[in-house]
Amino acid sequence: MNNTKIWLSSPHMGGNEQKFVNEAFDTNWVAPLGPNVNGLEQDLELYLGQEVSVGALSSGTAAIHLGLILLGVQTGDVVLCQSMTFSASANPILYQGATPIFIDSEPETWNLCPIALEVAIKDSLSQGNTPKAIIAVHLYGVPYQIEAVRKIADKYGIPILEDSAEALGSSYKGQKCGTFGDIGVLSFNGNKIITTSGGGAIVTKTKAQKDKAVFYATQSRDDAPHYQHSHIGYNYRMSNISAGIGRGQMEVLDTHVDLRRQMQEFYVDLFQDIAGVGVFTAPTTDYYPNYWLSAIIIDSELTNGITNETLRLAFEAENIESRPLWKPMHLQPIFENYPYYGGTVSEDLFNNGLCLPSGSNLTNEDRSRIASVVKRIFV
Repeated sequence: MNNTKIWLSSPHMGGNEQKFVNEAFDTNWVAPLGPNVNGLEQDLELYLGQEVSVGALSSGTAAIHLGLILLGVQTGDVVLCQSMTFSASANPILYQGATPIFIDSEPETWNLCPIALEVAIKDSLSQGNTPKAIIAVHLYGVPYQIEAVRKIADKYGIPILEDSAEALGSSYKGQKCGTFGDIGVLSFNGNKIITTSGGGAIVTKTKAQKDKAVFYATQSRDDAPHYQHSHIGYNYRMSNISAGIGRGQMEVLDTHVDLRRQMQEFYVDLFQDIAGVGVFTAPTTDYYPNYWLSAIIIDSELTNGITNETLRLAFEAENIESRPLWKPMHLQPIFENYPYYGGTVSEDLFNNGLCLPSGSNLTNEDRSRIASVVKRIFV
């Protein structure tokens, strides 16, 4: 049997990316601006709907940073952040000199717990600190509890920075993720649902907000014939070459989502008769996840001692990549001394969970190899 590496989530080209890249070279638009950048932004705006404006950037992290700036986050401010996420959700809080307050997950969507969120807000207000923003994440492409989180945010007048880095193509009640927050964030990193090699985007409600973000992203150059700067700027704009890849990828986005959802169904079928293993699935049909990564929870008390690490090592021995769930931010050395609200939901998920190969380019042979390992370990 073939023993080539099966990756967790590898880039999957659609075929037309090279056309847009070649056009950039042919017209000498090899710069952080150009027709592909404009085209990708328009493609994303059309796809997302809701009359949003999109700015293409160098990374999703850059989009989070600029989002915090647009929301007025400054030194000494407080920002509420989902604990179970990748560190890029939280790092820009520190870039701004603000203090992160981490919030536990709830067990239905594994995302921001509305109960713990409100407790944290009330506690912060009692100390004279009004939080400047809430960073809510759609973990592994499953939307957070949209209505519950929005109700709390509006109750206390706190804007939502919606981290949709993992959720392009996901939706809730027919509305695309990336459009629920006061500002949204997308990522096109190499392992995402579509890629620009590296890259991201900021999603704003108005063109004026988008233009301000792009201003900051291009070193905050004032409108003058010489280089003049009245604000701190950043080199955060996406290149026209990367955007060309993105334009080709947008043509296959819905196909990639369908293929990831098929991988999810493959795992549901694979584990359905294995006691002690649960596949992470959206709670209701209101949720339409892209299932960027399929994930499982293993209860070792029901599997005769088989753990997530047992399975991870078995996959590794067969050259198949799998990975523990995100380690919550409040357990990370860099963040462990910051406030945390909630119980042990996110910690328990991390201790017992595993992300499985989920790429849209996996083959029947790949699935056969994955199934073979699972059956050998559990049967």
